[in-house]
Amino acid sequence: MPFSLTVFNNLSIITALLYAGSACLVAVNIISNTPIQKQRLFVLLTAFSSVFLHALLVISSYNVNHAIANDFFSMLSMVFLVISLLFIVSASTQAIESLAIIVFPFSSVAVLLNFGNSIATIQTASIEATLQLHIVLSILSYSLLTVAAFQAIFLSIQEKQLHNQKPNQFINCLPPLQLMEHLLFRVVFLGLCVLTLALATGFVFLEDVFAQHIAHKTVLSILAWIVFATLLCGRYFFGWRGQKAVKWTYSGYITLMLAYFGSKFVLQLILN
Repeated sequence: MPFSLTVFNNLSIITALLYAGSACLVAVNIISNTPIQKQRLFVLLTAFSSVFLHALLVISSYNVNHAIANDFFSMLSMVFLVISLLFIVSASTQAIESLAIIVFPFSSVAVLLNFGNSIATIQTASIEATLQLHIVLSILSYSLLTVAAFQAIFLSIQEKQLHNQKPNQFINCLPPLQLMEHLLFRVVFLGLCVLTLALATGFVFLEDVFAQHIAHKTVLSILAWIVFATLLCGRYFFGWRGQKAVKWTYSGYITLMLAYFGSKFVLQLILN
């Protein structure tokens, strides 16, 4: 059953506080120059609790609409739910807890922006199961490539500071440069695979992917696919790495962000 508005709002606040608390715990360890390994289990437990409650909020929204809510703030909440889940899965096998200081504040804000958004917003007949599959794949691909964009930012800062031999405490707490670069290309590869499926389902299930209201989204998504595919080819055939890989990741992500959220932001929030 979907939550009432009061329960939905209270859970949203609790979830946002748990996300913020996990990030603050990591920040305290970084500022005090204390190894995060001592608090690793507590950070992961707090993160898991946050993601669990966040998932309940998304499920409640789904039960209200009997379909995936397609408004700006619901989509933003789902994207950061997937990102946070990916972080927990990765952190359970690799020492990347320090990245929580960036991931979880964004997740906390995404939950709060969706505050009170627990009423029906779409008609159940308007979204078929095949279209919902396309939406899920789109959200997953965007989430993976958002993670890649975060990693590219950190990789760029980390490389520059290590090159100047003046790394700060935060940089020292990040995973090794080689691991960060490996994770970047792995996430880009996974994101590109899912984006390929999202585009394929769009062409198969949508009646006209170049209709007036989604033509720009289709074109920009294809351009983003080309950029990320070029990056992976450059890595495999020419050994691209460092700042070149970072710039290509930025280009692909900005293009994809405009495709996914650009028009939705303008139509829903500016033009209402």
